[in-house]
Amino acid sequence: MNTFRPKTLVLAAMLAVSVFTASAMLNVGASFPDLAAFKLDGKLPATRKGKIVIIDFWASWCGPCKESFPVLNELQKKYGDKGLVIIGVNEDEDKSDMQSFLKDHPATFTVVHDDGQKLVAKAGIETMPSSFVLDGAGVVRFTHNGFHGSKTREQYEQQIESLLKK
Repeated sequence: MNTFRPKTLVLAAMLAVSVFTASAMLNVGASFPDLAAFKLDGKLPATRKGKIVIIDFWASWCGPCKESFPVLNELQKKYGDKGLVIIGVNEDEDKSDMQSFLKDHPATFTVVHDDGQKLVAKAGIETMPSSFVLDGAGVVRFTHNGFHGSKTREQYEQQIESLLKK
């Protein structure tokens, strides 16, 4: 005999919401949202059009983010004059947490704060760090969930090189 079970209904609704949320994540081939539309706290690079852009979402409490910063700094140094722009988007609720992190882990690339996490929500970020590699037209060409040391570094370099050849 089937009986109505409110807990089952609630679980089914939660599953449906989580599936919907996951499907909202930006995928390869999608245009990345216009950063200027999100009123990010910080100064964005004046020129992004025609550049290879890595948008890296991070938080001060994220252990792998600490490991990723030296790699992002190296990539910016190696490829910056060839057309790479890296933008770190911090999602901390309290901007002072971001500032404390940056004192210990300085960035040579642009860092902005997503106050209210509106861009984080639009991009469907669920893992820290998460990043998107964009081509010169602002289209997502590669995505990264998490940071996996030298493996992620090698992937970034291969992806940047492939986009530089186009």
